[in-house]
Amino acid sequence: MRKFALAAGAGILLLCFLLLPVFTAFTFTETRTEHPAVHYIRKTGEDRFAIRYTHSIHLTDVLESYRVTGDGRIRLLRMEYEDLAIGLPGHAEAGETFTERDGKYILEYEDKTLDSFNLFVADIDADLEFRYDGRRHDLKKELERGASYLFEVKRLSLLGMLKGVNMNGG
Repeated sequence: MRKFALAAGAGILLLCFLLLPVFTAFTFTETRTEHPAVHYIRKTGEDRFAIRYTHSIHLTDVLESYRVTGDGRIRLLRMEYEDLAIGLPGHAEAGETFTERDGKYILEYEDKTLDSFNLFVADIDADLEFRYDGRRHDLKKELERGASYLFEVKRLSLLGMLKGVNMNGG
């Protein structure tokens, strides 16, 4: 009876270890599909990240900076870009500051947070990069072109990580 209880206890601990969401990650979950793949980048202690892309019309770089809040939400910090026109703001709205410095436009957000956002990986030859913890992830190589992804900061279990696609390179 004692061996059974120990085996059952060990089994429950193993199951908890596999199923409890204890690892925080940046996740890219395919949308518009019945069996979405989850791609992830494990979050370290660093809270800031950025997305840099080449604007498809202007063909200039746009750098969006973010910070993960204490409750796992995504706080927009700023956008930096070189051209004003289609798709890029030319003024500030409530809670924003718009400036021009050294030929670049900077839109800063006072307190704008999101739970998630959708990211479309266009099937064009223009850069799309996720920057985090000193690394640059080429999203055009790591995600499927022409697909949309729900981007979130969320907790994953070990089983969820095993089922997902690790973009950390390991």
